[in-house]
Parts: sequence; C-alpha cells; structure tokens
Amino acid sequence: MAVVNIGVLALQGDVREHLAALAESDVLARPVRRPEELADVEALVIPGGESTAISKLAVAFGLLDPVRKRIADGMPVYGSCAGMIMLASTVLDGRPDQESFHGIDMTVRRNAFGRQVDSFEGDVAIDDIEGGDFHAVFIRAPWVEEVGDDVRVLGRVTGGPAAGRIVAVRQGNLLATAFHPELTGDLRVHRYFVEMVRQAVDV
Repeated sequence: MAVVNIGVLALQGDVREHLAALAESDVLARPVRRPEELADVEALVIPGGESTAISKLAVAFGLLDPVRKRIADGMPVYGSCAGMIMLASTVLDGRPDQESFHGIDMTVRRNAFGRQVDSFEGDVAIDDIEGGDFHAVFIRAPWVEEVGDDVRVLGRVTGGPAAGRIVAVRQGNLLATAFHPELTGDLRVHRYFVEMVRQAVDV
C-alpha cells in the first residue's frame, strides 16, 4: 500500500494531536505552515483552535488562496472544530474581517454551544463509521445551522439540550466535525478521512 502524505495546518491549535492521530492511522503526517509545504501533501487537516487566529495567520503566511485553490481542485480536507468553521461557506458570529476557505456549502455558528465553561462531552452517531456512537469532546464548539444540497449530514448530537444539532458533515472530499476526535484516542474519524484520501488519490 502506497504511503499517503497528509498535512496538518500548523498555524494555531492542536496540531500535535492531529499529527499523532494521523501517524497512528498509517500515513505520513507533516506540519504545513507555508505554501511550498502545502504543495508537498496530498490532503490537509485543519485543527481545532481559534478560528479568527487561524484566519489571520492563513493570510499572513500566504496560505489562504493556495488552500482555497487546492480545495477547488479536489484536495481532501478534514476540519475539526475551528477547522469546521474554516471550511464553511458562511460563518455566523464571526469577526467582520474573518476569512474562511469556503469549502463546504454550510452555515456554521461559532461558539454555538457556549463559551469555554460550556465545553462538554457527548455521544454522536456518525453515518459511515462503524463501532457505535463516537464519544465526542466539544470545546467552544460550533454547530451547523444549515447545509446545501450537496452536503451530507453525517452526525448529530444524540442527547441533552443540543440534541439534534448537526456536528459532522461531508461534501465530496471535504469532511468536518464540530468536535475533537484527536483528543479522545478513538481513531475512527481519522481513519475514515484517510480512506477518503486514499480513494481520492487512488492509492
């Protein structure tokens, strides 16, 4: 089986955790901070963190337009939490100058579940991923308020006051979750993305 190169956008957020989860998923994982590093990978993970900071740094490091172009050209991308916000076509409650990569036709609300003190863990049933509900960690998480016709809803919160809220979606080669699978030790989401990448690059 050929080795797949997957980058993790290393501008801000939980980069190391994603690198470790990808390495355990049998791919070559490397940090991406500059356009030339982006050119060397076949797919990209956008980690959780602070979406406004990632937006500013993507502009400062010259990565905003190159990532947008690679997405338009079909590069597989997975975004968790802030990464979901960065992949959204529309962001609610964001800063007026906040940029995104405009990958997935969805409207996402920042900090939808509340502030840091309202972070929580809960079970999410995810279509296409076997093994039962995913125990998800939500940290100042967004949720998806609406999706376009080409977006598949993969997961919703199954209980509590946020029951029914959309927290996992896929559109073509793009995957996004509102939660942080890289913090749980459960590699199923990363392995699902790796399989998406293998299918996209045909290896």
